[in-house]
Amino acid sequence: MSAGAWAGRSLGERRVTYDERDAILYALAVGASAEHLDLVFEDHLRVLPTFGLTLAQWAPDALGSLGAFDTTTAVHGAQRLEVLRPLPRSGELRLVARVGAVWDKGAAAVFEVAVECDHFVATWSIFAPGCGGFGGERGSSGAPGDLADHEELAVPTFPTQAATYRLLGDRHHMHIDPAAARAAGQPRPFLHGLCTLGAIVLRVADHVGAHPADLGTLSGRFAAPVFPGEMLVARVDAGQVTRFDASVGERRVISNGQLSFS
Repeated sequence: MSAGAWAGRSLGERRVTYDERDAILYALAVGASAEHLDLVFEDHLRVLPTFGLTLAQWAPDALGSLGAFDTTTAVHGAQRLEVLRPLPRSGELRLVARVGAVWDKGAAAVFEVAVECDHFVATWSIFAPGCGGFGGERGSSGAPGDLADHEELAVPTFPTQAATYRLLGDRHHMHIDPAAARAAGQPRPFLHGLCTLGAIVLRVADHVGAHPADLGTLSGRFAAPVFPGEMLVARVDAGQVTRFDASVGERRVISNGQLSFS
């Protein structure tokens, strides 16, 4: 079955439940401190919108399990999130997933997996080596945008961050097992891209004077891995829609980032 034949395929629906403990664990995993009381203390809790992405992780995993791509070599290429309404402190969500476009990059394919519920619409872009060449459209190049007018923000990560974040549902071995990381072409286990984005949202919200739970939209392309404990530098061009990228030294790790707050 060619990669292009997966376009439009339903991945079904799932009801997922969570409680306040899950939302607090997520906030801690992306770098919230004890001073962020309304992110880490149940008596004042506001749930970070990006937490919803952990509840929808089953959808791209399901596509891999169906054999659309090799799960040992495919990587998370980009992410989009549109927030429709705040997540409750705890509860049950009905999520519906499907394959959107499938782009032919020649030596690889990019599968878009869309997940919808009453609270958000999220789209994963999965870069799958060896699945291209089926004669489909190439899609956009994803070339980095210009951030000539920007400020720089330090975004720390911590050594146990990947080990903590994986407890929220993304348990791909490459984030914890050195052998699996090497099989994926990396020297050691690396941080989940969504964890990196979540950490940047916290830092940018603080910089622009917004509350991170008021996130409205988010998108970004994962350009290179982040290893737990590294210090990121985010270049931020703040406005009604804030554009950003992030690097570790000379290594660009997030490109084409955009976010907005309601």
